[in-house]
Amino acid sequence: MRKPLVLLSACVLSLTAFGCSSSSSNNAGGDSGGPPPGDGGGGDGGNPADSTVGETGPGDSGRDVGPPVEGGPGISNIKTIFLILMENNNWSSIKGSSSAPYINSLLTMSPTSYCDNYFDNPKGVHPSEPNYIWLEAGDNLGITDDNSPSANLQTTTDHLVTYLAKAGVSWRAYEEDMTAGSCPLTSMGFYAPKHNPMVFFSDIVGMPPSTSAPGCVPTNEVPYTKLATDLSAGTAAQYNFITPNLCNDMHGAPGCPGTDNIATGDTWLSQQVPMIMASNAYKNGGAIFITWDESEGGEFPIGMIVLSSLAKGNGYVSHTKYYHSSMLRTAQEVFGALPLLRDAANQPNLSDLFTKYP
Repeated sequence: MRKPLVLLSACVLSLTAFGCSSSSSNNAGGDSGGPPPGDGGGGDGGNPADSTVGETGPGDSGRDVGPPVEGGPGISNIKTIFLILMENNNWSSIKGSSSAPYINSLLTMSPTSYCDNYFDNPKGVHPSEPNYIWLEAGDNLGITDDNSPSANLQTTTDHLVTYLAKAGVSWRAYEEDMTAGSCPLTSMGFYAPKHNPMVFFSDIVGMPPSTSAPGCVPTNEVPYTKLATDLSAGTAAQYNFITPNLCNDMHGAPGCPGTDNIATGDTWLSQQVPMIMASNAYKNGGAIFITWDESEGGEFPIGMIVLSSLAKGNGYVSHTKYYHSSMLRTAQEVFGALPLLRDAANQPNLSDLFTKYP
């Protein structure tokens, strides 16, 4: 049984790691010390040495990112994470946009903190799939395209949901438009596996990948429509990965209604976020993270919005330079699912957005 880490004075130990400072002004305007595109956290996807705990390595920014924080059930203030992934928009296209009135209304709400210097990945790897894999593993693991799980299957067990399971933490991927009861390995309707990182790992989907793999269905990969039922019944997982379909994710696809992709996604969020916020899972230590998979037209900041009663709130803005590795590190620390995975060990967590962390 894992023993909780006793923190007698977290602020004294590390202001950076635990977010005790009331301001991120020391990083205002971004941290130019972050790793440049092409200089990532490394990792071949199969070497346990790629999973490091608070160590520096290739792609390390040189910043004091602090030691990993012990969290987990019964220890962490944050009990439940809802991570919502939108698509292909720079933050400059969202903040202040007339096409996104709901998102912009969120930015001034009492439970909201957000980032203005959050990037997709330190290597600058695109398209979508490598960025989703990065959120799950702290590296793109050599994936540089949007091919299917059968083509890009990874055999490593060093990835987030496996670490969560080992820590006794439940997880679930809510995928809009997937077929219930079948591991969603292929595109169907407006569902695409390239936006579902868990199905690229053999310990989840099997080898070869199977539509009936027990690590995938019926518990862990479910249609998005099940979220409302789970929230009402109090059966949502502790880590919830939420993917809208290709029409609602702000990227659009042939056959989608409407022509303003940002407006379509904003409307979807305006219907779904309040539902989550009304649940006991959110009210009792829940945190909603809304981010985008990647930037457009180069390496630019993308959105990262946090809604939680534990957030600094009232539109607090963190200027610290973050990557998707920071979201991964935050999830690992909240749930005590350690050691830190690849580039998650090199980047700061998102503690600056919270009054209590983890």
